[in-house]
Amino acid sequence: MTFDSADFTIDLRKIRLLRELSARGTVAATAAALHLTPSAVSQQLAGLGRELGVPLLERRGRGVALTGQARLLLSHADAVQEQLELTRAALASWSGGGVGEVRIGSLATGIAALVAPAIARLGVERPELTVRTSEFDGPAALELLDAGELDLIVVSDFLGAPTRQDARYHRVDLIVDIMDAVLPIDHPLADPRGVRLADLAGEVWVGAEPGDSCSHIVTGVCAAAGFVPDTRHYCKEWDAVAALVSAGAGVALIPRLAFPLRQQDVAICPVLGRPASRVLFALARAGTQLDPATATVVDAMRAIASERPDGAAAPGDAAQS
Repeated sequence: MTFDSADFTIDLRKIRLLRELSARGTVAATAAALHLTPSAVSQQLAGLGRELGVPLLERRGRGVALTGQARLLLSHADAVQEQLELTRAALASWSGGGVGEVRIGSLATGIAALVAPAIARLGVERPELTVRTSEFDGPAALELLDAGELDLIVVSDFLGAPTRQDARYHRVDLIVDIMDAVLPIDHPLADPRGVRLADLAGEVWVGAEPGDSCSHIVTGVCAAAGFVPDTRHYCKEWDAVAALVSAGAGVALIPRLAFPLRQQDVAICPVLGRPASRVLFALARAGTQLDPATATVVDAMRAIASERPDGAAAPGDAAQS
C-alpha cells in the first residue's frame, strides 16, 4: 500500500497496542495491561507494520523498542484520537440537544415574547445550538414549514390552519395570550377594573388586518357579545393600533404579549366575563419533534412561557397532537 493511496487506513485498535507498548516498555507488560497474550500483542503489531509498510519495532537486547516511524505514527495517532473524542462528545451533545441548528418562523409577538428569550437562555445553556429566526404570519410560516425551509413555526390559529388532529404535524401549545380592551385615555368607559365588550358595541374599532388570526378572534368574541364591530382602521403592528386608539380613532382589543406599547397614553382594561384570547403554539412536521435540537428549543420556549406573568397556562399535553 502506498501512502498516497485512497485505501490508506489504520486500525486504531492496533494503534492502542502501540501506544501501550510505548508507555509500558515491554510486550509482556502491554499484554498484561490489555488482558492479551504476549504473542497476540507481537502478532498484531507485526501486522500493523506490514499494513503500513514500515518497521515499527526494533530489537534492543532481549526486548523491543519503537522505531522512529512508530513514534511519528503515534504523534499523528494522538491527534486522530483527539478528533475521535471530540466526535464522540459532539454526538453525545447532539443526542442531548446541545448542538445543531433549528430554523424558526414566528409571528412578531411570538418572537418578542417567546423565541427571543429562549434564544437568550439557550445562548448560555447550549452555546453550540444555533437558532435562526424569521418573522412570518401563519399561512406563510406553514408553507415554509411544509417545504422543509423551516423546522418549527410559532403561530396562533389562523384561517386554514391545521386542525389538532392533523397527523402531518406535531403541535405544542405554549401560552394563552389574553386580549385586553384598549380605549382612549379619556374615554368614559375607560376603567382599569374592566369593561364589558357589549358596552363597546357602538364604538368605532381599530383592528388587525382582515385574515389575521386576531381579526378572526375579535370578530368572534364580539359576535358572542351580540354585535359586529364597526372596524374602520386596519394595522399590521400593535403599536400602530395603539396610536390610533390614543388619537381617539376608535377602540381595540390587543393581546397582552404585545405589551408594553410604545403608545402609553391609552387605557388598558381587562375584558369582563369571558375574555378574548388566542393560543400561541409551536408546530413541527410530524416526527421532527424527536430531533433533539428541535425538542430543546421547544422546551426552552415552554419554560419561558410558564414564567411569563402576562399569559395564562397553555391547555397542556392533553391538547397537543
